Amino acid sequence: MPSFTSLLAVLTPEEETNFWPDHLGRQLRGLCPNCRLLDPTGLSAEAFAAELSRINPEVMITCWSTPALPAALPAALRYVCHLTGSVRHLVRRAHLAQGLLVTNWGNTISRTVAECALYHVLACLRRGPHWTRTLQHDGGWRNGFEQVRSLFERRVGVHGYGAVARELLKLLAPFGCTTSVCAPDFDDTAARTTGAARAANLDELFSGHDIIIEVAPLNSATKGCVTEHHLRLLPPGAVFVNVARAAIVDEAALLLLATEGQLRVGLDVFVEEPLPAASGFRQLPEVSLTPHIAGPTLDRYSDATAGALRNLQAYAAKEPLSAVITLQDYDQAT
Repeated sequence: MPSFTSLLAVLTPEEETNFWPDHLGRQLRGLCPNCRLLDPTGLSAEAFAAELSRINPEVMITCWSTPALPAALPAALRYVCHLTGSVRHLVRRAHLAQGLLVTNWGNTISRTVAECALYHVLACLRRGPHWTRTLQHDGGWRNGFEQVRSLFERRVGVHGYGAVARELLKLLAPFGCTTSVCAPDFDDTAARTTGAARAANLDELFSGHDIIIEVAPLNSATKGCVTEHHLRLLPPGAVFVNVARAAIVDEAALLLLATEGQLRVGLDVFVEEPLPAASGFRQLPEVSLTPHIAGPTLDRYSDATAGALRNLQAYAAKEPLSAVITLQDYDQAT
């Protein structure tokens, strides 16, 4: 069986429990008998660098708690298999430029992010926040029922066409929605494959739909691209959901329209996180909020682990890896 010389997993006990249950750990040890675990809790940068130099692994498994790698990497290190998302806190651009191979959880989390987007859409349409307050705090009953809406056969616009958008379109399919996508990489082939129409620009996307779901990447082209102008193109009572990055949207304008009652809003991301206690979004009865948890739920961390294991197997067999972080990815990451 293909293998590699040595592996160091830098995980806290909690991360080890959540990401590497016993059956996956056995598969990992089958790939590399020389497999070690390092708990980074309490390690200074200097102590961590010294441990890396002493162990000198060929492969590392890293996670949220892993300290930043030192400028001078261990001589044997060739591959960093990161279990979660952004690696900007972990590796330096120079490491990638020097040939260090780095992967992250890539598309393994896409379906759970799409699921969270669908949750917010349904919560907004069905007025979930309103009923929670009415039944649990106000002693009310069905007041406001006439404003409840269904997702079936609605007009849905999707901004972005990455892996999350692809999974989202699958989730929307059973509802018989008329869908459109606005993204530079959504071409005629993608339209035929998904059954969604192409929106030429954001004006067309926002003016033609009553539900907009934000799943675009944050980069120089998308930062601040959704403005008050676009939000006001939506009809009264429309739904706007963001599970991507808050900075894509003019957050002040979004709060203004939500306060005016023009929009039903579902948000998992915010410009300032944690969301300040004084944030206006916390005070609005029709806003569905989650605290940046659209990614994998604890029971689905195993999806990321399974993806990491596939990459480790591919590395051992000298085959192509998925979710490889390029210099362009690194520069555009948040």
